[in-house]
Amino acid sequence: MENRIAIIGIVVDKSESTEALNRILHDYKDYIVGRMGIPYRERGVNLISIVIDAPNDVISALTGRAGMLEGVTAKALYSKV
Repeated sequence: MENRIAIIGIVVDKSESTEALNRILHDYKDYIVGRMGIPYRERGVNLISIVIDAPNDVISALTGRAGMLEGVTAKALYSKV
């Protein structure tokens, strides 16, 4: 299966889910190109941007697993190349 490049945007509203989210991201470490996290203290959320180069089903699985965590929203934006 052909790899795609995508950006996964993650919003963490409940800091209790951070440890579980980090375990999920660790499971996909071989596909992750880069990661940037921004704590937005004034609003009480953490924003994470993940750049990933992986097959479509892997990107969907990562996004789905992260989004199933309580207080976590995850969406993927795919490159056209």
